[in-house]
Amino acid sequence: MTDTNFTRMQAGDWYSCIDDELEAFRVTARAAIFEHNTMHPGDRGGMGPKLQALLARIGTDALIEAPFHCAYGFNIHLSQDVFLNTGCVILDSAPVRIGARSMLGPAVHIYCADHHRDPRKRAVGQERALPVTLGADVWIGGGAIILPGITIGDGAIVGAGSVVTRDVAPGTRFAGNPARALPANKG
Repeated sequence: MTDTNFTRMQAGDWYSCIDDELEAFRVTARAAIFEHNTMHPGDRGGMGPKLQALLARIGTDALIEAPFHCAYGFNIHLSQDVFLNTGCVILDSAPVRIGARSMLGPAVHIYCADHHRDPRKRAVGQERALPVTLGADVWIGGGAIILPGITIGDGAIVGAGSVVTRDVAPGTRFAGNPARALPANKG
């Protein structure tokens, strides 16, 4: 296999995002997103045809409200009955897996790109791609941000406006900036 920025990105190694091949992938994604975001509401259904063709996996009855934005699309895996509310952003330089019946509130952002700490390397586009995984039955409140490399376990809840900087255990509630575990819900 040829060593390219794309293959390094897919492997989770350091790569340059300033690259013609990666830009071509992003242009394809932007066309699919444009089609989805400008469809007449009566024609919408789950998502536009180009976006459906772009995503890695779309479970039964998965729905993405417009507007939506993603970087590449081909790294997004949606299980059945997943719901992404309006304004969600998934910067999917690595795989993003969202489990069955998970719901993302409005303006939730998921980031996979981890930019280099050295400013000289950052200036030339050096980053690495870390996967993000949301289990089944996860609820992410509006405006939450999920950082690169995070796993959120089955049944977990992340409060609105939270910044998730570390993994979230199954069945727990996290909130804040940075997000932290909340006491168990007694009600």
